Amino acid sequence: MNLEAAKESLLQRDQEWARLAFAARDIDRIISFWTDDAVVLAPGLPPITGKTALREYVEGSFRMPGFRIDWTTCAASISPDGKLAYLFGDNSVTMDGPDGQSTTIAGRAVTIWRRESDGEWRCAVDIWNSGP
Repeated sequence: MNLEAAKESLLQRDQEWARLAFAARDIDRIISFWTDDAVVLAPGLPPITGKTALREYVEGSFRMPGFRIDWTTCAASISPDGKLAYLFGDNSVTMDGPDGQSTTIAGRAVTIWRRESDGEWRCAVDIWNSGP
């Protein structure tokens, strides 16, 4: 297995996901980047597990006034067998506060990706917190 090619493929897939999430239009495609059993550990929330819960979370986020999410991956590592990977990144979440003013929170993230039986990379664990 060519790990460099697998890494490049994963990074391109992650960038595509970030573009879709930032555009906040195609929820079905956004959700498709997670595994069926994915777990999201968002700041201040209980674990969000599985596609049904993730859909509710994403739809609720996109309904928030002024909501935008964006991220950039800083580093990626792939297991020697090419089946698992983890990414480190920086993100920003913007939304309108109670006073109507836009607020952006900078964060950092770790995602764990799994190559599924169809050969596609999907995110299995997605965790982030506030940046410094």
